[in-house]
Amino acid sequence: MIIARRLGGRLAALGLIFTLAAATAGCGDATRSASTDPIRIGAVFPISSNAASLAGPELTGVRIAADQVNADGGIAGRKVELEVRDLRARSEADAVMRDLRDRGVQVVIGAYSSDLSIAASDAADRAGLLYWEAGAVADRLTGRGLPMVFRVGASGTNLGSNSSEFAATELASRLGKAVSALRIGIAVADDEYAHSVADAAEATARQRGMPVVVRRSYNLTVPNWPSVMADLAAARPDVLILASHIPDGIAFRQAMLASGLKVGALIGSTMAECDPDFAGELGADAIGIFASDRPTAGFQAGALGSEAAAAYARFAADWAKATKDSAGSGDQSGGGYGDDEAGDRYGASEYTIHGPAEEATAEQSEEALAGFSAAWALFRHVLPVAANTAGSGAGGGATFDAPAVAAAARTVDLAEGSLPNGAGLRFSSDPATLGQNERAAAVIWQWQAVRTYAFVWPPTYATGDVAFVPLAR
Repeated sequence: MIIARRLGGRLAALGLIFTLAAATAGCGDATRSASTDPIRIGAVFPISSNAASLAGPELTGVRIAADQVNADGGIAGRKVELEVRDLRARSEADAVMRDLRDRGVQVVIGAYSSDLSIAASDAADRAGLLYWEAGAVADRLTGRGLPMVFRVGASGTNLGSNSSEFAATELASRLGKAVSALRIGIAVADDEYAHSVADAAEATARQRGMPVVVRRSYNLTVPNWPSVMADLAAARPDVLILASHIPDGIAFRQAMLASGLKVGALIGSTMAECDPDFAGELGADAIGIFASDRPTAGFQAGALGSEAAAAYARFAADWAKATKDSAGSGDQSGGGYGDDEAGDRYGASEYTIHGPAEEATAEQSEEALAGFSAAWALFRHVLPVAANTAGSGAGGGATFDAPAVAAAARTVDLAEGSLPNGAGLRFSSDPATLGQNERAAAVIWQWQAVRTYAFVWPPTYATGDVAFVPLAR
């Protein structure tokens, strides 16, 4: 109740600011300036850190969306100009946000990493800026009641819940079990992000009537794998749900094989199991493993409406060009796209994975599609509403301040299939999930050959059938 009152007060204050901004939007020289000045959007990503190989493609997706909207005439006649900043650590967030605000930025998109995104969004809130998440999935990001924080993509809850829903819907029958008899085990890295995913997996399993027979956490820094495997084996789960990061996800599977632990199915639920390094390091040992994730290239075309399908095709062409151009310069991640000085080089995985989009050099990465879809939602669906609501008038003086954009975002209501990754768009007004897209897209992959995957669930995305159940090794 206290949270709701505080939130109501903040929203009311934002509404007053928005009203005052709209009332003054058409005055004198300010209007003429606003009609021609670029709309500056901050873009904060860890582009020089060890996360660059994944954050870089996400930023490239954002850049492609900005270039496309500019090629189409901009927003209310104004070009989008990205102010790119390298956010290397949480401690830099406040200084970065103050610098962007001083540069005339009102909206910031970022930041790939959950840890960085939480810090960046906190700092944006303190600076009076709107924060628009392009990729991070930790529940906490949209769990703090911050009225100018929005996330287009899936949350950890989405990924964890999907794992248990998939187990009930698809795996129980294949394992010859009633849903109420399917024994679920959960292994979870001992940090906030992984625990939020595991919590959702456990809650959904119990809602579906599946017994959760073990939940075993492990220390990320010094995991005791023999002890973890012994505890899991003693509980005899039919389906094991793993909430991990990338290195420990690989190590978990290796320890599982070394211990001889066998289960009917293993589902990775934190996107780690979709990483090229996971499939590359494990090779044949990854075959049969499921991953709960966001969509990447090659899902069923029927998941998209006509406008989103056209946007996806246009993105795919631009991503292929970016990948080709950067390959020629020695950069394999698409990071050479765009003219910003920051982030023209990113590290990349040494492994190539293959999926439904068979042209490996043109395959749009999960991060790139997430970045593009989030930016496309902002540039194509939210900022134009803000322009119309603010009243561009005869002088074209639309305003794009943070409160106006936040108010516009809360009015957008798009059905599933409206965004280029198959998502819809409607932001939660519940203080517990404020700003979370309730129609975010999430899928289940399965590795079905060495470094080769297919989408297997939900049916609207599926490009292949569930296989390797029970898991042979």
